[in-house]
Amino acid sequence: MIDDTIEEIREMQTHSSSVVAVKATRALTELLDRDHATVEEYERDLERNVGALKRANPSHASLHNAMEAVVEGVVGEASTVDEAKALTEETIERVVADVENGKSQAAAHAAETFEDGETFLTHDYSSTVLEAVEAAAAAGTHLTAYVTEARPRYLGRKTARTLSGVDRVEPHLMVDGAAGIFLEDCDRVVVGMDCIVGDTLYNRVGTFPIAATAAQLDVPVTVVGSGAKVVEGGFVFENEIRSSAEVSLEPVEDVFIENPAYDATPMTLVDQVITDDGILHFDV
Repeated sequence: MIDDTIEEIREMQTHSSSVVAVKATRALTELLDRDHATVEEYERDLERNVGALKRANPSHASLHNAMEAVVEGVVGEASTVDEAKALTEETIERVVADVENGKSQAAAHAAETFEDGETFLTHDYSSTVLEAVEAAAAAGTHLTAYVTEARPRYLGRKTARTLSGVDRVEPHLMVDGAAGIFLEDCDRVVVGMDCIVGDTLYNRVGTFPIAATAAQLDVPVTVVGSGAKVVEGGFVFENEIRSSAEVSLEPVEDVFIENPAYDATPMTLVDQVITDDGILHFDV
């Protein structure tokens, strides 16, 4: 279960960082079925697997925070293996609930900001943004969504397909490079976040040029996500360089193929951040 989850995270089979954090946390329940002679042996096994899960995608702040929360809740807190396992199970459920509640509350706050007839542009695949749009539409709000493909993994296509099944939402799918053409027709940009560290938003590659273009056109940018993704310290973002095969299936002679998974957007280009704590303001 743990090994399969690590591989799934590495291969980006799960796109939402909140969902990744939940899956990784739940994967640790595998340890409850293993035999351990001492508490120390169990804690070493827990810390080793937590480290492996974090390394599967070191760019995910929510994954990092969830794994750290499990270790902090268990290591050094039990005197027997059975106690440590019971505490692990309790901690896993608490951490999962915190991640899911944070995501849902952020979506609920964001849903309230959508106005009837609004047109917005979104990039990549954010389960929190989708939940917010679905909630707004269910409340009777009619929306038009411009969705970028989010190349090279085409995660935006998944977003567009999801929105096509939501009543009162009219989705439009376009290539990333067309964002500048359609932004003028949009009331705002609404995107999720991998994380915010200090004065920088890290999100799927392509977010920065969209935010920069939006600023030029005076289109506001809203970022939505769990407050657990807003990091003040203790976490260093590491960009992920994906396989060149995602960009070109066949090798191109004498061409270096660049494929970073994320880019960095200055918070000066962001007008609004909505988390489970409400609307946050940044002094940048």
